Amino acid sequence: MPSVTDSGTESRSTAPRSVAMRVVSIIGPTASGKTGLAIALAKALADRGQHAEIVNADAYQMYRGMDIGTAKASAEEQAAVPHHLLNIIEPDDTMTVARFQTLARECIHDLLSRGIRPILVGGSGLYARAAIDDISFPGTDPEVRARLERRAEKEGPGRLFEELAAKDPEAASRMDAHNVRRTIRALEVIEITGRPFSASLPRYRYVIPTVQIGLDLPRKELDRRIAERTIAMRDQGFLAEAERLRDHLGPTAARALGYQQMIDVLDGLIDENEAFADIAQKTRRLARKQMGWFGRDPRIHWLQALNPALLDNAMGIVQHADAGDYDAIDAQADEYVQHHLGDID
Repeated sequence: MPSVTDSGTESRSTAPRSVAMRVVSIIGPTASGKTGLAIALAKALADRGQHAEIVNADAYQMYRGMDIGTAKASAEEQAAVPHHLLNIIEPDDTMTVARFQTLARECIHDLLSRGIRPILVGGSGLYARAAIDDISFPGTDPEVRARLERRAEKEGPGRLFEELAAKDPEAASRMDAHNVRRTIRALEVIEITGRPFSASLPRYRYVIPTVQIGLDLPRKELDRRIAERTIAMRDQGFLAEAERLRDHLGPTAARALGYQQMIDVLDGLIDENEAFADIAQKTRRLARKQMGWFGRDPRIHWLQALNPALLDNAMGIVQHADAGDYDAIDAQADEYVQHHLGDID
């Protein structure tokens, strides 16, 4: 890329750029076609002699048996390209983003060490970033948290927020003073680590060489796909799946969209039509939220999912990334993007 001399004139560096295989992270809202693009990309890379495999970055798809409700890749899709981090824990277990970060990085490094390109696929922005970005997740201390919660009840949340503002003004300036849970978490981290909560600020900085491809869709088409997927879930037996799992869902797995609605149907609280209408509505809302999250990251290369040249465009982005064409721009991302501290638990 061009460089600028002290005199302000532009000059071109003659130093060769290194060519390195990047992790490909495919992100986008639910029902945007991420899995389909990942499989097509892996096959296209294979045609060029590059082995690629898919690494799941959807928290709920890591639970065994939660197939229909999480729109997990079908058996045919999983057979077409090897998938990793699917069906790795039981529904009564707990998947956290910190646990996922360890698993994902181990998987990515293993694949890279064998000359296999990882293609990370998921709709959760925090999980996708946890695998590739400079993000740390401080531990917890139940005793410290309980003490802070008692103080919040006795002294009021305003007093705790004042304390946070004194100890970590940067964190306080980015947080909602009325969000007691976040205030308690921030003070807990400060006490446990001895460092400001803002020191846990995620950075828009890759720790693993990566290129991100985002899938965008017109809202009307996205809503149509969500409606279509919701109907397919019903036809495929989502209600029966929820009935099999209901006694085995831990508190984390139970938060997966749709399962509570199915349980409410089983308990006679609502009928199926109401349940699936509610799932579709909440999925549309989730998709908007996901796009809001992804929209903060300037390193994402957005592609129109309906473009007939989608695969060719994605391949072009990967080739440019491998050549280092985006490195200089990506390296500056963290300097002008402010992260929202409220997103980190």
